[in-house]
Parts: sequence; C-alpha cells; structure tokens
Amino acid sequence: MSEDPENKSLQPKYKRIVLKISGEVLRNKENGDNIDPVVLNDICTELKAVHDMGVEIGLVVGGGNIFRGLSGAKRGVDRTTGDFMGMLATVVNGLALMDCLEKMGVHVRVQSAIPMKEVAEPFILRRAVRHMEKGRLVIFVAGTGNPYFSTDTAAALRASEIGAQVILKATKVDGIYDKDPHLYPNAKKYQKVSFDEVLRNRLNVMDSTAFSLCLDNNIPILVFDMSEPLAIQRAVMGQSIGTLVE
Repeated sequence: MSEDPENKSLQPKYKRIVLKISGEVLRNKENGDNIDPVVLNDICTELKAVHDMGVEIGLVVGGGNIFRGLSGAKRGVDRTTGDFMGMLATVVNGLALMDCLEKMGVHVRVQSAIPMKEVAEPFILRRAVRHMEKGRLVIFVAGTGNPYFSTDTAAALRASEIGAQVILKATKVDGIYDKDPHLYPNAKKYQKVSFDEVLRNRLNVMDSTAFSLCLDNNIPILVFDMSEPLAIQRAVMGQSIGTLVE
C-alpha cells in the first residue's frame, strides 16, 4: 500500500491533535517581513488538507517572529511585561492564520487565554472541544495567559485539557539528536525515544514545565521538520517522520 498521505484509503493515526508551530516559521528572513504571505499560505494549505481528513486540530502558535519575552529582557524590558508582549504577538499570528484558513473554506475559532472579546473567544474548555467535534479548527493564542510560561507549555496544557492524542511539534530540525547535529556531524538521530531516556540523557525536546505536563499526562510528542514536504500530513498518518517521544 502506498504511503502517499493523499491516498484516501489510509486513515489518520490520530483523531485529535495539538499542533505547535513557532512564530519564527512565519518570518521572511530575506526581506524582514514578520509574516510571510507565501509561508502562511503553505502552512494553511497543509492544515486544510489535514482538517479535510477529519482530524480535530488545536493549533498553538508562538510569537517569536514579532516579539519574544526572553529577548525583551536584553532590551531592558521587564520580564513580566515582555512575556505579556509576547503573548499579544501570538494573537497577531493566530488572527493571520485564522484569516488565511477561512479564505480556504475552513471554519476556525480563535480562543485567547487573555480576555479580548472583540478579537477572540475566551478559552473555555468545553466550548473548544465542542468546536472540534463540529469540525472547526481551534487556534489557541496568548499562551497560558501567565508570564514565565512558554507557548510549549501552553501546547502541553491545552493538549492535556482537550484530551489530544499527540502533540505535533513542528520545528526547523528533523527530530531529536543525542547532541547538536550542527556542531557534531556524527550526532545520532532518535526515531523513537522514551520520556525516561529524554530525562536521563538531558535531550532538548521542550522546556521542563511543558515536558513534565506531557510526562504526567502520558501525551506523546512528535518532533519534526516543518519544511519537509507534506510534513504535517505524514505526521498525522503515523508515517516515519521526525522523532516520537512516548
């Protein structure tokens, strides 16, 4: 049987997912645009394809393309203030994704951890789950609503709350290695690794708070390269891509 993700005879491995993408993937490094329309369209096209498979999607997006709380400290911005600025940056990205997806015919709801009723719904667990059951893609923005917590933690928290079967962490690397592959050509890539091995070998998967949430709630994490062709579709189908932590 072909492993083409467009093969309609294949069924997705996961019914409900949380996809975590960094804000950085939306940036155009050549011209400095915070949100590249071509990249945005490519991401949304793939999200639509996965959504059309019947997969229930919760999307968490970072804000690093606009403002990152930790980097704000280097500019003299108070950490708490910087974190809130970063949370608002995720709202901008979430609205951009919503607009693009809606133009493709996908029904979307944006839920914010910080109340802003003119812009987004407040995060309400049962409402979020109901949206997914009705076939709507839900974008979770503003992180957890609290400073000192990353969007990785927000993804782990939302995945735990909505009962997601997996967190798909889309990054710029093609998986988890035993050491930095950019510095060490002999770095070994893991195809599958346990939570215990990650802790024992101090592998960099997520920040400690996010990782602990996944560990405590037994939520697998699939780390993969967002730039690979049909990456999200392949991940959802359970094909060999990236590194699975379980």
